[in-house]
Amino acid sequence: MTTKKYRLGIDVGGTFTDAAVIDNATFDLIARKKIPTTHHHPNGVAHGIITIIHQVLEENSISPQEVSFIAHGTTQATNALLEGDVAKVGIIAMGSGLEGKSARKEAHIQDIPLADGKFLHTYNTFLDSRQLDDGTIRSAINALCDQGAEVIVASEAYSVDDPTNELRVIAIAAEMGICATGGHEITQLYGLKTRTRTAVVNASLIPRMLETANMTEQAIKEAGISSQLMIMRCDGGVMSIDEVRKRPILTMLSGLAAGVAGALMYEKVSDGIFFEVGGTSVDISVIKNGKVMIQNAQVGGHRTYLRSLDVRTLAVAGGSMIVVDKGNIVMTGPRSAHIAGCEYECFAEASALNDNPTLTFISPRPGDPQNYAAIRTAQGKLYALTLAGAANLLGYIPADDYAAGNNASARFAWELLGEHLGISAEQAARQALDIAIDKVMGVVNEMITEYRLDRHFITLVGGGGSGCVLVPAMAEKAAMKHKNARNAPYISTIGVGMAMVREMIEKSVVNPGEAEIKKIRAEVLERITRSGANEATVDINIEIDKQKNILRAIATGATELRQKESLSEALPLPRLQQIAAESVNLSPQAISSACQTGRWHLFSGMREQRYLFGLLKKRITSLSMLDREGVVRLKQENANWLMCQRDELSSRFADFIDDNTRYSEANAAIPKTFLFWKEKMLDLSGTQTKEQMLSIIEMELDVEEQQQPIIAVTWQ
Repeated sequence: MTTKKYRLGIDVGGTFTDAAVIDNATFDLIARKKIPTTHHHPNGVAHGIITIIHQVLEENSISPQEVSFIAHGTTQATNALLEGDVAKVGIIAMGSGLEGKSARKEAHIQDIPLADGKFLHTYNTFLDSRQLDDGTIRSAINALCDQGAEVIVASEAYSVDDPTNELRVIAIAAEMGICATGGHEITQLYGLKTRTRTAVVNASLIPRMLETANMTEQAIKEAGISSQLMIMRCDGGVMSIDEVRKRPILTMLSGLAAGVAGALMYEKVSDGIFFEVGGTSVDISVIKNGKVMIQNAQVGGHRTYLRSLDVRTLAVAGGSMIVVDKGNIVMTGPRSAHIAGCEYECFAEASALNDNPTLTFISPRPGDPQNYAAIRTAQGKLYALTLAGAANLLGYIPADDYAAGNNASARFAWELLGEHLGISAEQAARQALDIAIDKVMGVVNEMITEYRLDRHFITLVGGGGSGCVLVPAMAEKAAMKHKNARNAPYISTIGVGMAMVREMIEKSVVNPGEAEIKKIRAEVLERITRSGANEATVDINIEIDKQKNILRAIATGATELRQKESLSEALPLPRLQQIAAESVNLSPQAISSACQTGRWHLFSGMREQRYLFGLLKKRITSLSMLDREGVVRLKQENANWLMCQRDELSSRFADFIDDNTRYSEANAAIPKTFLFWKEKMLDLSGTQTKEQMLSIIEMELDVEEQQQPIIAVTWQ
């Protein structure tokens, strides 16, 4: 008899800890559960994690041995920085000669400002690396600890090339019973100041995260679960708990990453904006070519080398209260019903509003203006007027949605507000919703411009418990497509449970050659397998940022050999053609299938563009590459394509690259190039020479048969 296997995702939030059980074969959601987060228990949030594991397994008759994957996402690192609950950091800068003078200055990090006037406190010292010995290092560590340091950072110029001295400091600190980390452990990029600052933030989180990691891992083992505990990263992947002990900074903002990761599992979005809408705030992120956008995170207004999802957060959500001033609705939020200690008007029982309640205006928190609208009953109970109530009243919330409320109660409350304003309940609700939409669309429009999205092809995707409060009305006003993610209220927890192991290494390399590319590829493979990935599942992508001279290796993999790679069935060719046409703004009749291999379908279309007052015209070719599920992975105008076999790379493909290379007196500019075969998409757009490109391709295709069909797409 085949034993069923399940994936268990746990999302530890500020208020609730959620769990989701997912069938490992079908990816169906089997069960979900929510309990209050146990911040104040002696074992902290670890107690809530183990409690919810026991409950969800017992209630669904699942044995610990049937759990094949377990991961949790946590806001602990983010909250620690927001609350200033971080360790004080002592920094040992090292260098010699002129390089040492620079290191003394660049690795000297001042206190880093956190939220609400709190600071990450730092203490600095410098050691000449020419006179380094164990006694000198011990004295420096003791001096920093005497000043108040609780954890040590070792930072030396060019340690990414030779980390010997940083490792020496770390080893001696460990002998002394003190946590320590080195700048080279977080990133291998040059830029001593930013690298040191990133290491300082990482170090400040180690003691607190170490305690939680140890308790959680022990609790998992005691529960009888043999699967290795994985933790959500800020880039949407997961890593082993051993790696969290060394690099807790990678869990920062991971709660924001989990939601969009979950949405991408269920919703096949090519270009879109994802909104995770809760009770107090909305997190907004961009999906382009089926991938979520990533950038360098900032802490205290300072740039770090932490690569995380680009998520913008606004205090607009389902529980946002309505602010009235001088007889007009002037704002929605930032306070929410939850913060004010009020219930939502749309979730009130009709009987609760039978005793002639009155409209009143309250101050949610001491110091807030007293102009937030609420309904007060004869018994003194307060119900806040909220965006959720407005959306329910205006008919945007489906009857079976998580945010669906009592329409009669919502109407009663908004009629009282409407009477006060001299307008109807619907007009008042519309005004409130429009104010919220305008605020959110300001950020959305910025992101559309920044990431160069085609507005006609964007889908707005709602997630979280209040996705339908904002997204349908926003899409209607902006004339955009929209959908609400399946299992939206638990989308973050599902994202954790479905996440792949991910690792990334970045190095500062000018025009990397075959040796550098092979080395970074081997390093990232070693690191991801150490993080819990099964080597047979690992996919490695090499990127070259020629503007910043960065060589980047990104690896993704599963903890086991996964038999099912998709939640959706392959779409029929006519539907793929329709999506391809829409992606490049052509009619389905103006585009046709060019070629296909593996999961990839390439479509080509042509349109005429007139210029000089319509006197002249030119033909523009548009290419759109879709996977079998209908996600557009690449679309480009004036691009060329070639289908060849692996054994033709040195002949037909090399000639194809030459034909599309732009020559000038200064240099030869090779085209931006993508390759597609089987399940693989290889981005070669950062390569600077044909030799460099061919070297990467040979490594990627090393195990493929000589007759393997490959599609190449190029453009200048």
